[in-house]
Amino acid sequence: MKKFLRNWIDDSISLYKSIPLYITIIFVLSLIGMNMLSNITLYQSEFLAIDGGFIFSWVVFLIMDLITIHFGVKGSVKLSIFAVIINLFAALIFYLIGLIPFVRDNSTFVKDVGGTWFILISSSIAFIASAIINSFLNYVIGKGFRKNPDGKLAFISRVYISTLIGQFCDNLIFSTLTFMIFAPRYWNGFCWSFLQCLTCSILFACIELGVEILFSPLGYKISKKWKEKGIGNEYLSKTKI
Repeated sequence: MKKFLRNWIDDSISLYKSIPLYITIIFVLSLIGMNMLSNITLYQSEFLAIDGGFIFSWVVFLIMDLITIHFGVKGSVKLSIFAVIINLFAALIFYLIGLIPFVRDNSTFVKDVGGTWFILISSSIAFIASAIINSFLNYVIGKGFRKNPDGKLAFISRVYISTLIGQFCDNLIFSTLTFMIFAPRYWNGFCWSFLQCLTCSILFACIELGVEILFSPLGYKISKKWKEKGIGNEYLSKTKI
């Protein structure tokens, strides 16, 4: 067990050193922003409900796909877990700041910035589950392009399909846990129906895929640049998937 943990830590340190710092920063900040805005319902009708998390979610999944393509499934999942830990730590810091007895009422700050405990739980579970689904789908689809695994067709196939399914799973798990299980009990009966959760998940997945398609040429250029410059070769030489 100790050997496994030591190898896990050493492998993780090697990974985090290999991933360009700006990518890690954007990824973590986008996840924090996504979770901060996810407790805000922007629109709700009988058949549809929309929260603010989608503003950042496409960034998170595009970077996740880039990491999977270049560093493998294990690298993508490890970075996702690292980002979740940082997000929870940031939420704790925001919450503690909110407890400081300022002259003015800070309850709004605690709610909007510090987050709500069950939203943090729901978003963490949903994100880790969708990160695993997205990364493995991306990897499996990539294995189908044996002749030209680094070509544009391979890239967009891996990114588009895995993002659509991964985003849908993330949205459905999060909205179901938050607005059907926790919210009715802790938000004075406020809730979404399963139909609202389902339509929201489908709509968000399509919107987020559309935005990612718009920025995928940039993602493809970054991926090619990493390959040409040998980014992370030290780490890649030690990992299998």
